[in-house]
Amino acid sequence: MLTQAKEAKKIAWWTLALMAFSTVWGFGNVVNGYIYFGGTKVIFSWVLMFLLYFVPYALMVGELGAVFKESEGGVSSWVDATMGPKIAYYAGWTYWACHVAYISSKGTGGLRALAWAVFQSVDKFDAMNTMLVQGVTFILFVFFCWLASRGLSVLKLLATIAGSTMFIMSILYILLMLAAPVLNPHANLLSVDLSFKHLLPSFNVNYFTSLSILVFAVGGCEKISPYVNKMKHPSKDFPKGMIALAIMVMVCAILGTIAMGMMFNPKDIDASFDSYVSNGAYWAFQKLGNYYHLGNSLMVIYAWTNVIGQFSTLVLSIDAPLRMLLGSKEAKEFIPTKLLKQNKYGAYTNGIWMVGILSGAIILVQSVVPGATKVLTQLVKLNATTMPLRYLWVFAAYIALRMHKKHFQGSYQFVKNDKLAIFFGAWCFLVTALCCLLGIYSPDPFTLALNILTPVILTALGIILPIIKQHEKNS
Repeated sequence: MLTQAKEAKKIAWWTLALMAFSTVWGFGNVVNGYIYFGGTKVIFSWVLMFLLYFVPYALMVGELGAVFKESEGGVSSWVDATMGPKIAYYAGWTYWACHVAYISSKGTGGLRALAWAVFQSVDKFDAMNTMLVQGVTFILFVFFCWLASRGLSVLKLLATIAGSTMFIMSILYILLMLAAPVLNPHANLLSVDLSFKHLLPSFNVNYFTSLSILVFAVGGCEKISPYVNKMKHPSKDFPKGMIALAIMVMVCAILGTIAMGMMFNPKDIDASFDSYVSNGAYWAFQKLGNYYHLGNSLMVIYAWTNVIGQFSTLVLSIDAPLRMLLGSKEAKEFIPTKLLKQNKYGAYTNGIWMVGILSGAIILVQSVVPGATKVLTQLVKLNATTMPLRYLWVFAAYIALRMHKKHFQGSYQFVKNDKLAIFFGAWCFLVTALCCLLGIYSPDPFTLALNILTPVILTALGIILPIIKQHEKNS
């Protein structure tokens, strides 16, 4: 009976696929892809990204999860087991450091969402002085840093609810938009040309320097690695789940892009690029509501969902990555003691101060940017350049795993041949690294400087802390 109960609790491959889908995918990925890659031309790039990058990436994550099934530290634990504690510290540091830029974008995005939710327009918001907007963003950020120090677990629930609602809204948008010509034949829709000639992108500087946007969009599936060993037949069912995930994400990306193509002319986007990056998702739901004679109701629901999602994610992003970094066993070995100080809520107070200074600096330095729409454009590009850097450690751990295969054993393997497995690991590592490096480039000197200085400063800090720790030990 006990065995039957355990078997009943095993996760089916389609259940895993749905779990991963809601974790990996979001409406913002569709919008950014459409805006940055010339409308429906992004379909070609989406297909290549899924087949040549996402599928092997997801299957490698499955193998790592199967081998290190008892590890709860995720990527840092994998690196620790395959390459040692010092390298694991740098992996943990990278994961945390990537969130510094991400955190600074949440306050900006949350304020914009609030403006759409309350005023149903951002004309006044965008007309405001950038210094004033960034000043308010900074004050909000300081408040959320204080909130993070109080260890409020209810925010996890809010973030989960907002994430689930946003996922539902994303699927709803695609379904309603594709049904619009039938349900509302008088709607003013654009025709979409899906001929190969029209879908083939222009392989120019802008194309290659924007690829990090797509890498960022499909990343993060390492979050589902703990579930590999909870499947009935991991070696058979996990690949099924990941291939199903890739198909679902690819279908949503393609259909979502077609839906966007029925609404927005790429030439109009090029003429007001920053405005579309900042407001494209809201305009999409606003137009969708108008097609169905619902006014701004769909847009307002989306905006309020985004307000809750942005601000709750802001607090969790201040707290959770910090706990993962400072709460790991490597922390005591390589991080100065003062940073490990905790309050009665279990929050790392000095660590939060460090987050406040670094993310706060990014928020304040953008006070000199001309226009609030430009700020969000810069942060989207900065996130796309820095966040995928954490994926590099996934592939490094996988290569190390297959190079020392005899020391490890798991219930699932991506491919049997070790040389082929190492090739796939190296391929995904190279693609990620190149996309991040190319993504740094920008014709705007301020954006270029921000994209260079942010990772350089964070890397330097990550190298300095173990030196301070060693000095602390010797004194």
